[in-house]
Amino acid sequence: MAEETQLCIDDRSVGVVETVYLHHDGLLSLESRQTLGPLTLAYETYGTLNNARDNAILLLHALSGDAHAAGYHADDFQKPRPKPGWWDDMVGPGKAFDTTRFFVVCSNAIGGCMGSTGPSCINPATGRPYATDFPVITIGDMVNAQKLLMDYLAIPRWYAVSGGSMGGMQALRWAVAYPDRVERCIPIATTHRLSAQSIAFDAVGRAAIMSDPNWQNGHYYGTGKIPANGLSVARMVGHITYLSEQSMHEKFGRQLRDAEAYTWDFDPEFSVETYLQYQGDSFVKRFDANSYLYITKAMDYFDMGAGYEALEPATARFLVLSFSSDWLFTTAESKDIVRALRWNGVDVSFMELQSSYGHDAFLLEVEEITRLVKGFLN
Repeated sequence: MAEETQLCIDDRSVGVVETVYLHHDGLLSLESRQTLGPLTLAYETYGTLNNARDNAILLLHALSGDAHAAGYHADDFQKPRPKPGWWDDMVGPGKAFDTTRFFVVCSNAIGGCMGSTGPSCINPATGRPYATDFPVITIGDMVNAQKLLMDYLAIPRWYAVSGGSMGGMQALRWAVAYPDRVERCIPIATTHRLSAQSIAFDAVGRAAIMSDPNWQNGHYYGTGKIPANGLSVARMVGHITYLSEQSMHEKFGRQLRDAEAYTWDFDPEFSVETYLQYQGDSFVKRFDANSYLYITKAMDYFDMGAGYEALEPATARFLVLSFSSDWLFTTAESKDIVRALRWNGVDVSFMELQSSYGHDAFLLEVEEITRLVKGFLN
């Protein structure tokens, strides 16, 4: 196993990593005026915290992400194609978030299903999974839970916080809620308040899950049935918003899957249909339907206000990045953030990157993002 691991990892990887867990016995006060606790936070770290403890960077994941931002888990090498963490191209020696300089931390958001406390976890009051008894959470609640991790690691101030999409929302919230604990902020492909269109897409996804008979009002754990069809459709709808019309045209066009003529039935026959079906089926194998409900609802509630005053508490230096073909969180929304920051006298740099990848560009346009982030962090 060790030989196989050595063969698969290059010298710019953080190598084999392990997810660890913070168990917090107290209660976390939520914006809904409820409490959650005890709670667990799954997290990973890369690099070394220096003696001054001032080189720590917090990475924040998107909707379906987790704590595994970079490197490989040991059991990955038992798989035919080992897959690294979700931002592996950005984290490691010499990369954008250079682990020879920085101590990089990434935690799974509460409400998720990748190790941190969420609806699939055991409710200590009942001894059964929370299911829909789990309290509704917000982006602010996610950040407050991460603050517990920051204090546990004895990090006085983040050198930077960064994330794309929902991760960018958390980064903004960090800069406003804890301005004295954030030195730099890098929100990527994000917004300061969810638009009606984005809320609408989330609503369709939740409706697909909740209309699946196997959802059972959220209490499907242990029944042998999960709302797989509903969750798959939700992922298919969501995945469309991550792509651009140009990227879909270039990748699929009107190609048929494996036929030279129409089949004249309702089975998937276009390549784009089978691609979305694959995305939906794959998602069901790794994500929990109730977590999808809770996290999309947290994004819907995210609203830092319409006026420039919303970002007034922020004092960090900012690098705001958007992508030309992102129609989920548009460049116009990023410019709103930039204008608000400048109105409040905050040091902010902004760049719209030209890309055909749509919203997914924050995961794919690695070379250009790396150039900008490296310069900003230096």
